[in-house]
Amino acid sequence: MSNDATQTGAVTPRTGQQYTIEFGDYRAVVTQLGATLRSLRYQDQDLIASFEADELIPCSNGNVLVPFPNRVEDGEYSFEGRSYQLPIDEHERRNAIHGYGYRYYWQLESLTESSVTLTWRTPAIKYYPFDLLVSVTYQLDEQGLTMTTRARNQGQQNAPWAFGIHPWLSNGKESRGDAIEADNEACSLLIPCPTHVSVNDRLIPTGEEKAEGKFDLQDGPSLSGRSFDDAWCNPTRDAQGRSTAVFTRPDGIRINLWADESIKAWQVCTGTGFDASFRPAGVAVEPMTAYANALRTGKDLVVIEPGQSYSSQVGYRAERI
Repeated sequence: MSNDATQTGAVTPRTGQQYTIEFGDYRAVVTQLGATLRSLRYQDQDLIASFEADELIPCSNGNVLVPFPNRVEDGEYSFEGRSYQLPIDEHERRNAIHGYGYRYYWQLESLTESSVTLTWRTPAIKYYPFDLLVSVTYQLDEQGLTMTTRARNQGQQNAPWAFGIHPWLSNGKESRGDAIEADNEACSLLIPCPTHVSVNDRLIPTGEEKAEGKFDLQDGPSLSGRSFDDAWCNPTRDAQGRSTAVFTRPDGIRINLWADESIKAWQVCTGTGFDASFRPAGVAVEPMTAYANALRTGKDLVVIEPGQSYSSQVGYRAERI
């Protein structure tokens, strides 16, 4: 357990205090900015594409996406008879994207050798006036890393809510530039969903369709020749109600990213066409309680009543094959 910013004379990094937790073969670093998972390692190998503590977070790496993941068309939504305008932060597509919890420093609630809990209260802002206290706990044990996110409605009105995370699963290389695409294509990916979400040129959903051809990832195919910024839904679940994405690398490391029954959709972004100067060395695999535009369409949107809470769990487990 360590809090790097508490060292005598140390300057707090731009991503805030750094909370390091460890257990067995696992080591993770969580930042105060956004309760972001900055690093996750297994047997000294990166499981996610990390970044430096003073670096601008490249592509939402490790972000907690609250109070909504993915996109909201034109940043406009209505809830219980009132209309709201979110800031447009994906300018080329005129969308609001990934909530805004990642922009704030979160408060440390507890820190042990193997776990850390941070909290954030939604600020009093016109475009999302709802009063939620959000907590994120990262816990390491012999099974890997479990992340529990809970939102409690402290206000006097119902609150709309959706949750997701944005890890870039590492392809096992430290590559940059054009080599990243080849390194990603050497990996395979299983997404446990029979349904693909179709989108328009702004990546706003237009419907659902059977996952066929390159969009059928249920058997864990190679990523060779496949590029995505797509969502899938209706996940297949095990006896515990969990769905699991499986990312297999050529170095023999397999990453199992599991999600509880609150997770209704999975997003995958290969980063194809991204600027090489900040493109992560891996593939974004994003469990979400609702896919894009949920605030606007209401599809799988959670409504948290005053005094009530809603929680989600996701977890990472690595193995050598």
